Amino acid sequence: MPNIIIVYHSGYGHTKKAAEAVLAGAADAGANVKLIAVSDIDDAAWAELDAADAIVFGAPTYMGGPSADFKKFADASSKPWFAQKWKDKIAAGFTNSAHMNGDKFLTISYFVTLAMQHGMIWVGTGLMPSNTKAATRNDLNFVGGFTGLLTQSPADASPEEAPPPGDLETARVFGARIAAVTARWIGHHGDVENGGHQPASESP
Repeated sequence: MPNIIIVYHSGYGHTKKAAEAVLAGAADAGANVKLIAVSDIDDAAWAELDAADAIVFGAPTYMGGPSADFKKFADASSKPWFAQKWKDKIAAGFTNSAHMNGDKFLTISYFVTLAMQHGMIWVGTGLMPSNTKAATRNDLNFVGGFTGLLTQSPADASPEEAPPPGDLETARVFGARIAAVTARWIGHHGDVENGGHQPASESP
C-alpha cells in the first residue's frame, strides 16, 4: 500500500478542498494518504514526510507563484535535502487561483523545481483536456493541466461554492493516478534494489 503525504497551504479554503479531493482519489485507489497543512509542520510531520513513498505539493497561486506560507515550508525542506531523504520519492503538485489562467503554471513549475532539487520523480495528470466546442465547465480537466492539477475558484466564491465539481473530479482522478504510479514505482524500485531478480515463487 503506497504511503502518500499531501502537504499544502490554503489561504481561504479552496486549495484545501482540492487537497481533500486528491486525497479521496488516492485513498479510493488503495493508498494510505494523509493531509498535512504547512502550518502544522513539526518534527513528527517532517518524519512522516521522510517516510512517505510520495509527496504531493499544494498551494494557491498568489501574484504569479506559490504562497509565502508554502515557500517557507519549501525553504525549510533544505534539511531533508541536505541528507537526500526525499530522493527517488514520487512527487506531484496542484494549485488553485481565482482566474482560469492566473499564471498558475508558474506555481506548478516551482513545485517541479523543488522536486528536482530533492531528486524526486515527478508525476503529471496524465489527462487529456476538455477542448472541444461541446466541452462544459465541469468536464474533466477543463482547465487543461498536464504537468500538475489546476483548479479555479472565482474570487468571490466560498469554499462551499468552488472549486467546481469538474475540477474536484479531476483532482480525484489525479489522486488515483498518483496512487497507481506510486504503487508501480515502489514495486519496481524494490526489484531494482534486489538486483532485478524476482522471488523464486514469482519466477516464470
